[in-house]
Amino acid sequence: MQKESISILGCGWLGLPLARDLVREGYRVRGSTTGESKLEQLRDAGVEPFIIRLDPEASGDDITDFLQSDILLVDIPPARRDDILEYHIAQFSSLIDALSQSTVRSVLLVSSTSVYPACNREVVEEESAGPESLSGQVLLMVEEMMMSETGFQTTVVRFGGLVGYDRNPAAYAGLLKETTDPDQPMNLIHRDDCVKIIMEIIRLGQWGEIFNACAPVHPLKGEYYRRAAEKSGLPLPSMAKAEIPCPYKIVNSDKLLKALHYVFLHPDPLEG
Repeated sequence: MQKESISILGCGWLGLPLARDLVREGYRVRGSTTGESKLEQLRDAGVEPFIIRLDPEASGDDITDFLQSDILLVDIPPARRDDILEYHIAQFSSLIDALSQSTVRSVLLVSSTSVYPACNREVVEEESAGPESLSGQVLLMVEEMMMSETGFQTTVVRFGGLVGYDRNPAAYAGLLKETTDPDQPMNLIHRDDCVKIIMEIIRLGQWGEIFNACAPVHPLKGEYYRRAAEKSGLPLPSMAKAEIPCPYKIVNSDKLLKALHYVFLHPDPLEG
């Protein structure tokens, strides 16, 4: 049985290794980048390369050709700009218009746990999110836009803080002179798990869902950077407890574990 064809909008830190693994599994993959420098990397990975920009209208190569797939994965975080809300929504409005002329019937949208407020408790998908940051607000609006469309089904994956490879605590520990609120729990996930989770959603056809995706172990910030400093041989940043503890959240990923029968490759981000 022939596997679905997949387009990945945004072949960056997460999208490129995902594309490589999908090609190895026998999928036909189209991948996008915003400049010519990565085209050769995509070709070397067995990916059909496209230059696609949403600025906010589609430009570059023909987005109609890029979207001639069964599945679209979207990994384009909001740009840091003054008009972040209006601009990101305009980007997705342009994408939705293009999708209406495409063969795509399933979309996987990479989102973030920043859609949840720091409410000093565990958070799950079924409750109403109330993001505090502007980027969290716009992500939630884009989620709602995509999931309300009837021409295709959208699954949203809300990843925690991405770690692994060059994104490791040792890289940041050397830059920190002080760690504030060391007793605050962290919501993290290794890139290897991100890739495997996306591939399992595609393999099992889990469409029309919202999933939280964070490692089951939530290290305290102070412990995270203490162990990073030990591993790297760097001096430990000083730990400063705030007079009033900063609010926190613990992201619950039980829905994902049950739906995918998923076992984390890196259940403890400190061991990744």
